[in-house]
Amino acid sequence: MRAARLSVVTAVTAVTALTAVTGCTSKSDAKDGDRVISVTATDSKCETSKKEISAGHVELAIENKGSKVTEVYVLFPDDRVVSERENIGPGTKQRVTAEVKAGSYEIACKPGMKGDGIRQALKVTGGSVAKRDPRLDKAVAAYRGYAQTQADETLPRVATFVAAIKAGNIEAAKKAYAPSRIGWERTEPVAESFGDIDPLVDTRADGLEAGQKWTGWHRLEKSLFADKKITAEDKTLADQLVTDLTDWQKRVGKAEITPTSMANGAKELLDEVATGKITGEEDRYAHTDLVDFKANVEGAQQSYELLKPVAAENDAALTTELDKQFAALNTLLDTYRPNTSSYEFTSYEKVGAADRKKLSDAVNALAEPLSKLAAAVAK
Repeated sequence: MRAARLSVVTAVTAVTALTAVTGCTSKSDAKDGDRVISVTATDSKCETSKKEISAGHVELAIENKGSKVTEVYVLFPDDRVVSERENIGPGTKQRVTAEVKAGSYEIACKPGMKGDGIRQALKVTGGSVAKRDPRLDKAVAAYRGYAQTQADETLPRVATFVAAIKAGNIEAAKKAYAPSRIGWERTEPVAESFGDIDPLVDTRADGLEAGQKWTGWHRLEKSLFADKKITAEDKTLADQLVTDLTDWQKRVGKAEITPTSMANGAKELLDEVATGKITGEEDRYAHTDLVDFKANVEGAQQSYELLKPVAAENDAALTTELDKQFAALNTLLDTYRPNTSSYEFTSYEKVGAADRKKLSDAVNALAEPLSKLAAAVAK
């Protein structure tokens, strides 16, 4: 599950408001100071250095001067997310690249990572946008195809999971739980492109918004692994999971995916793994967290590999480091399964604190250079 966010709607409507312009500005423009907005976040303020900027790439230079961990978003007026950076610790700085077309937006800081955020208006004025590098168009198309394949392969696995629940077969349902999630977890780098599906299928109990009914995988996980019983309500929830994931499958082909959303989403997902999932909170009843970890890394790496030709041309040192860190993390994950073709990972409850620290360090070592990927493809 991606961390709780400001609400989004189906990204189909974003097509008319947001143009994917990665690679469109010139290299000199991308480096100019007028493309940078300084954002100073505190516990009570969100100050921005600019209220207006021309269309194209914009880079947020964020500094958290508050006492709380914060998040910073670029938002449409209806709260759809253009770009974001999460888990910005007190006294730290982060940079994030976004792609914006002419229109009205807001920059929001969320101290404590809660609430609607402290907001500042941002006006983006019109201007000519050059055609982007065709290699990036191919990367987006290939990633969309990858996401569609994952969705198509997920539905039969979920059908097996749901059939076991409806038959009252707890052991069969427990066995089918983790495999049913792999495709979803691989596409989490662009989860927000699919609209409001994530809170329906992948929310934990402690991630519920006020008044939100708990549905999806983790609600069923609790019944199977903690309560050890299947109720009539569980069978209804299982049917709803199929309905929601079928909706997801249909949305993939229409979702707004851009090169920078691929890059930023991969980095944000690894941040979430390092700061949250590493604790075992994701699959807290089933302890199948390493399956999710591996799928997350695979999805992030798919984004990277597709963007790599352009990134390598613009920043060869960066792609060399990313190759190294992806390999190191994958090698470490492989020590927790019998062979590289198996998704039968060690139960996470058997992974001690020292080993969890090693995993966290490896994820952080990858996330740091990955944070520079969006800027590398935007040059």
